[in-house]
Amino acid sequence: MTGALFRSAASDAARILRSHRTSTANHLGKLDLLPRGDVRRFQPRPYFRTPQFLWRSKETRVSPHSLISGFCSSSSSSSSTASTASFVKTGFMGWYLGMLKSRPVLTKSVTSSLIYIAADLSSQTIPQASSESYDFVRTARMAGYGLLILGPTLHYWFNLMSRLFPKRDLITTFKKMAMGQTVYGPTMNVIFFSLNAALQGENGSEIIARLKRDLLPTMMNGVMYWPMCDFITFKFFPVHLQPLVSNSFSYLWTIYITYMAGREKPTAIAT
Repeated sequence: MTGALFRSAASDAARILRSHRTSTANHLGKLDLLPRGDVRRFQPRPYFRTPQFLWRSKETRVSPHSLISGFCSSSSSSSSTASTASFVKTGFMGWYLGMLKSRPVLTKSVTSSLIYIAADLSSQTIPQASSESYDFVRTARMAGYGLLILGPTLHYWFNLMSRLFPKRDLITTFKKMAMGQTVYGPTMNVIFFSLNAALQGENGSEIIARLKRDLLPTMMNGVMYWPMCDFITFKFFPVHLQPLVSNSFSYLWTIYITYMAGREKPTAIAT
């Protein structure tokens, strides 16, 4: 009986020793006696010192997909901007600006000629009936005037104004406008009416009679039309683009002036 008691005491001591070792091992993280359902709840979490901008993105709930899509959209917008810039450089406008630098007089002369052709055809379309045909000889006269006279004079006139009045402030712009209305405009109107009449076979007296009849009304209408056009041209555009802008404004004016030049002779009206 004494031996049985001794064996019972020894087994109890061994069990206590094993439980003590197990609790010590579990405390050191080598063995886990908790139930399986509680493992995740009591599992230690690793601690990392993450950068502050990552915590901000986490707080604002910025997902990796949105970051990738934003990067793709920004890259696509930058690529579209680059393609637009390359088109401007290599497209028609790039070619035209390059021609303005390499051959300015020829480019501006051809531009004036094309605008005069379009304006004269428009001027003939407005009043004529459907059965009437176009006067292509008249259109050729207008094209030659734009190519040989108006285009080169516009080039040298705007360059002269840029040298005489290099600034682009308000007072300087008004000075350029005044020079255009008092010097360039009347001179070009006299040349236009005289040359067009001479090419139609009119003599000196008929040309003078035409100038007396048509020049003053044309100048009065020019005072109402051109000041605003000249203000925009001189104020907002560089000198190498000013002839192009002036030619663009002159489309409507050319429709009117070609109509005036196509009127009958003053002597024919008198008879």
